[in-house]
Amino acid sequence: MKTLAIILLFSAFAFTGKAQTASKKSSADREITKQIVDIACGECQFKMKGKSCDLAIRIDGKSYFVDGKNIDDFGDAHGKHGFCNAVNKAEVSGKIVNNRFKASNIRLLSK
Repeated sequence: MKTLAIILLFSAFAFTGKAQTASKKSSADREITKQIVDIACGECQFKMKGKSCDLAIRIDGKSYFVDGKNIDDFGDAHGKHGFCNAVNKAEVSGKIVNNRFKASNIRLLSK
């Protein structure tokens, strides 16, 4: 009887933990449509940890590396007004998945 109670208690904790994890993940993933954001080099301008200069956007104070577009797709990243030297504005559409922005469209507004 004591063993059965322990198994039931353990099962309840395991189920509760799994339910919390699932809800956190789905609430973090979200669709972005034509939103104006900051865009720049994640490492140089947003102080994100990475291996090299990589394109990133900042939405509501949180920075995300970009998948689907390269930092040099918009010109020389190390030029005077490039993403490694300046933060620009862009209109973006895509999806945030696993703390990365999966870009379907990026339109630069200023440079």
